[in-house]
Amino acid sequence: MHTPPFDIAAVRRDFPILQLPIERPVAFLDSASSSQKPEAVIAAQAAYYRTTNANVHRGVYQLSEQATYEFERARGRVALFIHAHSAREIVFTRNTTEAINLVAHSWGGTNLSAGDVILLSQMEHHSNIVPWQLLAQRTGAILRAIPIDSSGRLILDDLDTLLKGVKLVAVTHQSNVLGTINPVHYLASKAHAVGALILVDGAQSVPHMPTDVQALGIDFLAFSGHKMLAPTGVGVLWGRKALLDAMPPFMGGGSMIKTVTIEVSTYADVPARFEAGTPMIGEAIALGHAIDYLNGIGMAKIAAYEETLGHYLLDQLAEVAGVTVYGPPIGPERAAMASFTVDCAHPHDVAQVLDSEGVAVRAGHHCTQPLHAALDIPSTARASCYLYNTTHDIDRLVDGLRKVKTLFA
Repeated sequence: MHTPPFDIAAVRRDFPILQLPIERPVAFLDSASSSQKPEAVIAAQAAYYRTTNANVHRGVYQLSEQATYEFERARGRVALFIHAHSAREIVFTRNTTEAINLVAHSWGGTNLSAGDVILLSQMEHHSNIVPWQLLAQRTGAILRAIPIDSSGRLILDDLDTLLKGVKLVAVTHQSNVLGTINPVHYLASKAHAVGALILVDGAQSVPHMPTDVQALGIDFLAFSGHKMLAPTGVGVLWGRKALLDAMPPFMGGGSMIKTVTIEVSTYADVPARFEAGTPMIGEAIALGHAIDYLNGIGMAKIAAYEETLGHYLLDQLAEVAGVTVYGPPIGPERAAMASFTVDCAHPHDVAQVLDSEGVAVRAGHHCTQPLHAALDIPSTARASCYLYNTTHDIDRLVDGLRKVKTLFA
């Protein structure tokens, strides 16, 4: 493997959970589910509660003003990180799921009606399927899906036909199972050519590669903090300002209003219109510090390092007899993750044996039942890498799989 483009040993020292004084330090290969947190992020959230704890956008006293400053500063960091035109295009949510539901309820409920088509793909996470099903049930809209081929890529030969009647394309940038990186820019241009908008689920892509919403040409982007070194409980919806301005509120309550009478209310400008109630202040501030950490290393360097890890991961898994890996070959179209089956053991048994060896992987359908149905398998085990992983973690995974073979063969 090539020399990493950053000091991987120094990075690993930044993550307390990787330094736990246990007999066998964890080889954490489940970052696609939720990443670990560096000390700088943990400290930032703790510092808010220790030194700045107050509600935002309400008090005129010093603590509240400082909390508001830090909260809005984090919003600005998010905007810069994804190349938004303005921080006012950034809506804080709890996670990717809530961000997608916000668009489904607010934009979808206003703009879609019976017979309109929402185009998804077979590889979508349930969070990018179920909200659209609920919307279709309310409005009479129709769901349609782009199929995948045997290598886990979208079949786009018949895309023009699939786009007939489509008002919204909702697609993942990177599959959480196959690692497939989809051609979002191409999909956006095709969607816009028929007058449709495009929403991108960036939960798996934003943490791992440079993201430029302007260059991608998309209309909405949803992603989660907890997959990119930040705490759970904070996510982001980015939307083009003109679209957000035209959307009605998702939830009602405090902070999202201009005026309220018993009979009627008027609503605040975006993003406040979509942030009813007390927000996730400490978590958002910590997300800003997570972005600082990622920028300090460099997203291009992280992506390059993970590509080499991905090559190593697939090469080593190929050496274990009876292991079947799903998805395209490593390269520009695949992330550093592998969902796989072992011919002699159920994925949950695989994960339990690996856990006994100190290797953490995910097992199940990964909230992608339609994808697993297309693959004709009920579940898989999944190993996913991030910037703090090393080839040694992958070696331990492979050693654990050989133990699986010994126990179950």
